[in-house]
Amino acid sequence: MARFGKTLITLAVIAVAVFSLVYIGIRLTANLGKDKAQISAENAASQLEKLYKNISVAPAKPVKGQIDLDPASVGDSLPDISKFPVSVANSTDSFVEIFSSTEKSGTGNDGWLNEVAAEFNKSGTQVNGKAVSVKIRNIASGTASDYIRSGKYVPDAFTPSNELWGEMVKAQGVPVQLVSKRLTGNVAGIVTTKKKYDELVGKYGSINVKTVTDAIAANELAMGYTDPFASSTGLNFLLTSLHTFDNANLLGDKATAGFERFQANVPFTASTTLQMRDAAKSGMLDAFVLEYQTFTNAADLKGGYMFTPFGVRHDSPLYALGNPSPDKLEIIRKFAAFVEQDKYQRTASDKGFNGLNDYKAEITPPAGDILAAAQKLWKEKKDGSRPIAAVFVADVSGSMAGEPLNRLKKSLLTGQKFLGRNNSIGLVSYSSSVTIQLPIGKYDTNQQSLFVGAVNSLQSGGGTATFDGILTAMKMLKDEMAANAEVRPLIFVLSDGETNEGHSLKDVQSLIETYKIPVYTIGYNANIKALQSISSINEAASINADTDDVVYKITNLLNVQM
Repeated sequence: MARFGKTLITLAVIAVAVFSLVYIGIRLTANLGKDKAQISAENAASQLEKLYKNISVAPAKPVKGQIDLDPASVGDSLPDISKFPVSVANSTDSFVEIFSSTEKSGTGNDGWLNEVAAEFNKSGTQVNGKAVSVKIRNIASGTASDYIRSGKYVPDAFTPSNELWGEMVKAQGVPVQLVSKRLTGNVAGIVTTKKKYDELVGKYGSINVKTVTDAIAANELAMGYTDPFASSTGLNFLLTSLHTFDNANLLGDKATAGFERFQANVPFTASTTLQMRDAAKSGMLDAFVLEYQTFTNAADLKGGYMFTPFGVRHDSPLYALGNPSPDKLEIIRKFAAFVEQDKYQRTASDKGFNGLNDYKAEITPPAGDILAAAQKLWKEKKDGSRPIAAVFVADVSGSMAGEPLNRLKKSLLTGQKFLGRNNSIGLVSYSSSVTIQLPIGKYDTNQQSLFVGAVNSLQSGGGTATFDGILTAMKMLKDEMAANAEVRPLIFVLSDGETNEGHSLKDVQSLIETYKIPVYTIGYNANIKALQSISSINEAASINADTDDVVYKITNLLNVQM
């Protein structure tokens, strides 16, 4: 299934080197901007020209590549399932494997289901005279859905955060049986600073998704939310927003127009909850989305923030998948009954679950094909009428030789299928010097062919002048913005993060801040702290991916941002 119809990304996410550099740029704006004021636009232009003249830059000979016209498929980019850890191993030969969302199969307060599963495996539960057990795999709901719907890996059972993912799996033709509607209680909500909450209540009388979207459309509220292809809360927020605009037709003209109005003033869509939380800490957001269980366990949110639930509940339903044998189906049923015992529900409550039990779902989960269409609508309309101009900056230094460069190429070749046709792209490579592999151009069939040819021609060798590559991308984007003031610039840096030649972060920091170009960085077995420092300047994302999962992470990131 095309990625536009997929839940993505997930987590997220992919073109490690390119996106890592972008993320670092954002962090620098947040952190370094506190110590150094932005320079004026005039001085920035002069400084950029001066630095650029000191860089050895050469154009590459254009080479066209063969375009793959098959639609993008999420299964092509998914890593081996072993990339996602088994948090509880089965203890018997007769068992079922369960994909579990991360808020309940992680560690600490997020490890509730693991603790219960371990108890179940010690309980001596039997089916047809055989001792049985469960195997829990910790995997985000959107990513789990990608595996299941693509058919690349289908477990015996699936417990996502909410029922929306179950509907999407069902719509793909996977046999689905709802075994339990609720393993433990949770809700999604809008977290608002108390000051802004009181202000909005004073004007609108209450806080809900409608008043929030109205306030955003009126430019009265700076709010961020997470990627609806990958995040349960992000998908829920998208659905609830469309329902608010037109509850009779989520995909009609009225809902679409309402979505475009409010989305035009949304400053930030995060690839992950962590990235969104970091943006909130920087002070750039008045509100953001979060699950209640996370909110109640977050010490930094105590006192200064208010939580307003919305949409469908996040009650961790449990589904049997495929056509399980009678014995496997019985194991799943026995596990559900075991989990639902009062003893284990009290443990869940201690970890932040089962709060806000009085909240009733505002909407009923629609069919999965409607949800997939809503994701596609979001992809097409999230940037309004503003086209994107993006430059990919690829590290081809000697340290990227071999498998890292091969993965970088595969990441870009797979990820380019998710680039919107209304956008423009360019490609720069760097080692000791910089090569403009592809000048910025509209992403039509010709540009796509040139991009594929340029990626295939990349070769490694030499030192690592990362910031020379970024400066070159900035110069290209500055020239593009001069010709088209409406364009929204982005930089994606794919690198291992080690800079040993050319300009430094100090040289480019103020320029990144002044031009406000998000720099997404993707690190391949990288010095991720260096990359994060770049992305942090302008609230971009930094992704750390090894050679096994970089393709999936990059495609997720491109799907969200492009």
